Amino acid sequence: MSARRTPAAIAAALLAAVVLAGLGQSASAQIVIPSANGNAQIQQNDLQALQNRVQRQQFQQQQQQYRAQDRVVVQPPQPVVPRVKPSCQTQIIGNTAVSTCR
Repeated sequence: MSARRTPAAIAAALLAAVVLAGLGQSASAQIVIPSANGNAQIQQNDLQALQNRVQRQQFQQQQQQYRAQDRVVVQPPQPVVPRVKPSCQTQIIGNTAVSTCR
């Protein structure tokens, strides 16, 4: 990498670090980043908005994962039903039906 970085790259890196840190401390109202073109100032409100956007995206991704899990249809296994064999047998002998039950 070159020794000189663009102000946008520095600002993006700082924003990412602040978002990952969770903005645990709010010591100052603004952050000053020195750059070749002067001082670029990032207001605390901008940092809060960025953090809110990241949290909203994470929430939406989590909701999408939950919906995808809910869409998976699991077929319940077929119940095992015992079959009862008939204990009576019917035989036809000529014109007569004879039933033998045990």
